Amino acid sequence: MTLKISRILHAGYVFECEQTLIAFDTIFENPFSRNCHAFPDVRFDHAQIRELKLAAVFISHFHDDHCSLESLDLLYRGTPIYLYCLFDELFAMLRELGFVNVQPLRVNQPVRVGPFEVIPREALDADVDSMFQVRAAGLNVLNVVDSWISPDALTELAKFAPWDMVLWPFQTMREIAVLSPSRAEPAAPTLPEDWLEELAVLDPRYVVPSSCQFVQEPWSWYNQAFFPITYRQFQREVEAALPKARVVRLNPSVSMLLDRDSIRPAAPLGWVLPVGEQDVDYQYRADLAAPSTASIACRFPALTAAQTELVLAYCQAGLLDKYREMELPEDSYFESPRLWRLSVYDHAGAGRHFHYRLEGDAIERLEQAAEPLAWTTEIPLAKLYAGLALGESLTSMYMRINDVVFGAEIEAQLAAADVLDDPLIRCLFNDGFAAYQAAQLRRLKQRGRPAG
Repeated sequence: MTLKISRILHAGYVFECEQTLIAFDTIFENPFSRNCHAFPDVRFDHAQIRELKLAAVFISHFHDDHCSLESLDLLYRGTPIYLYCLFDELFAMLRELGFVNVQPLRVNQPVRVGPFEVIPREALDADVDSMFQVRAAGLNVLNVVDSWISPDALTELAKFAPWDMVLWPFQTMREIAVLSPSRAEPAAPTLPEDWLEELAVLDPRYVVPSSCQFVQEPWSWYNQAFFPITYRQFQREVEAALPKARVVRLNPSVSMLLDRDSIRPAAPLGWVLPVGEQDVDYQYRADLAAPSTASIACRFPALTAAQTELVLAYCQAGLLDKYREMELPEDSYFESPRLWRLSVYDHAGAGRHFHYRLEGDAIERLEQAAEPLAWTTEIPLAKLYAGLALGESLTSMYMRINDVVFGAEIEAQLAAADVLDDPLIRCLFNDGFAAYQAAQLRRLKQRGRPAG
């Protein structure tokens, strides 16, 4: 018996056994997450996708690069959807989209679909992520998605070693480092030691470097700043550390037949359409200088008057209301009085600067800055609008934090601060669960496409 494993995109896969097809983290969009362009490049034949007869879809978590309503909208509404999520809102959205069989996943509780047994496994951040153990054709495959394995889960998963295949998230994505590039630590030159230790415990026959590299606009400096680990490096280090393992690259559309003794190529997915060279690798530059936020803002078109007014009203009032509603994290940098400057740059590179005094849960806007700055945030006007109105995620917003030199006392205090303590980040995202999917649902309803 054989198991066919095919790559869709990012952490998306189709598994086929005995003519039964199940899929994981189905993203049929490029770009996905609004501005993440698949690398290598692919397109999708949506007409073929609408004809798919999937026995089930499994979604590992709610992040928009794993759970996209625009992609799910292409599927037959009778397809069972199994979702790992602790919040009811997303289940309600899927049902509002028209899916009639939407089920929650529970850690360690198997789901049986034809010849498949799919077991959600505990990720390190169990409030967000899950992993999948897939059993079929006498084989054991671990789809780590893009989470990390909790210690308890690793102990449990070790009982199944040697694994036939592990789909491993091979990137140490620097989405936080690019927020404050002048303060970021250099990328490690080798794979994290715990990766190799955990893979050694799993003792897999085959390892697939999973989770994709992506690029953004052609001019974006992010295209050489996000991904320090290449496919070549991953293969070299993993095969050196695990001599019995073989690293197998699965580009989008590529399929493999796995059995107890071998792995061999199979017919690719016909509805995933590779564009151009596929065996490409990301070119990371550790010495890359980040351009100014003002120059980045010039790359985006002007907003309408109404869109601009929405952003300015938020900076003048809405942000303050949101901040006061939230609970400050423990040991927040803003427990002490701080002067914060938010700079918003328009399509001409002109900046509007807003000053706020923060202390604990209190915030007030100042007409003039009368104290030394203690925190700065910069963002293009167009991207702040996208975050407010379109559900855009932090990954592609070109936010820049504390990219200046403060006084000696503030610099010493910032050494212990968390960049994600940024007030704008917290106001946009801390209580914004499923904002991306909510924006998608609004657009889909406006189009009026009937449930299929």
